[in-house]
Amino acid sequence: MRSVSDDDLATVLGTRETAALEFKRTAKREGKRGDAIGNAVCAMANDLCGKGGGDILIGVDDAGRPVPDVDTSDRALLALTDLRDDGRILDRPSFTVQAGRFRGEPVVHIRVEASAATPVRFEGVVWVRPGPTTRRASREDERVLSERRRAKDGPFDSRAVPHAEFTDLDVDLFQRSYLPSLVDPEVIEENGRPVLQQLASLHLATPDGTPTALGLLTVGLDPASRIPGAYVQFVRYDGTDLDAPIADEQALNGNLIGTAARLEPLLRSNLRTRVVGDGFRETSRPDYPLEALRELCMNALMHRNYETSYAPTRIVWFEDRIEVTNPGGPFGQVRDDNFDRVTDYRNPSLAAALKGLGYVNRFGRGIGRVRAALERGGNPPAEYQVDDASWAVTIRRAA
Repeated sequence: MRSVSDDDLATVLGTRETAALEFKRTAKREGKRGDAIGNAVCAMANDLCGKGGGDILIGVDDAGRPVPDVDTSDRALLALTDLRDDGRILDRPSFTVQAGRFRGEPVVHIRVEASAATPVRFEGVVWVRPGPTTRRASREDERVLSERRRAKDGPFDSRAVPHAEFTDLDVDLFQRSYLPSLVDPEVIEENGRPVLQQLASLHLATPDGTPTALGLLTVGLDPASRIPGAYVQFVRYDGTDLDAPIADEQALNGNLIGTAARLEPLLRSNLRTRVVGDGFRETSRPDYPLEALRELCMNALMHRNYETSYAPTRIVWFEDRIEVTNPGGPFGQVRDDNFDRVTDYRNPSLAAALKGLGYVNRFGRGIGRVRAALERGGNPPAEYQVDDASWAVTIRRAA
């Protein structure tokens, strides 16, 4: 077998280990052939640093010096190639195994291509290489790799929904409310496009008329029938815990335009007004600022995970607090320690649509607006509970 290049690999790849270059003295470790190499192949395929894959040189020590007696026979190369197909590394990455030369001495050169199906696992474990060291992936590493895989397919909200049909869309609602909110009416009249082209141009349907997740969520007749969990569950308790009697319970089914229209009067009807005195002046003030409630609910609907969770967005109203919960933890560059400063979008097309429809004022300002509204209303600061699978916000009644 021939090397990919006749050039010395030290000249081509370098003489120091990096995130994309790893040296191994031998293909064996602790009597088990292939485990150290399997970890390295897995890490290069996961390509955490975005280098396009990486290279592994067998027969080079950690200091970048070739070692003697490296087996570069066809038998040795084929044994390493079998690593791809022996079932221990999944999804199977693409890599080549060839003989080469490093600083004039024979070595084995494994070139691993970045996988499109991350995270890749070797014997059930995800390995990554964030720098010149291969290690087990952290929970955050695995989240990044999973989201990168989904990103290559495009965001969920812009994809066609399997088994959905054109008749699942409320075309009248689209033309009456959605389209005029996002497109200048003069442009609509001037272009004269058929409705299917209008839907496709706004990412609500594919050119052949299959609704996207965005189309079903915003103007679908019954989004939850195609996207399970795409509704709001509202419960009000006559007490401070889940054992208290239920005073009201509603499921707000339907598209987001209809949900928003039902949600505001529902929230408003549950507010209680108190009289606040300042000397001889008295003013009426609700126990929760409607602005904060509206912001929390619309942000929950905008940022929630519609792709893999069947849980609804939940609004639970107790005597002393309100809890808003939605499935889907931090996304992209957002983490549980920076969510109040950093913004990213799991559903970018939906976020743009909600802003165009007037349900979201400005991107990245939701938490700040909630904080300011609560402070003006005399309510304690909001309490956030963020984990990998969900996002919960609790606001407490003003004293």
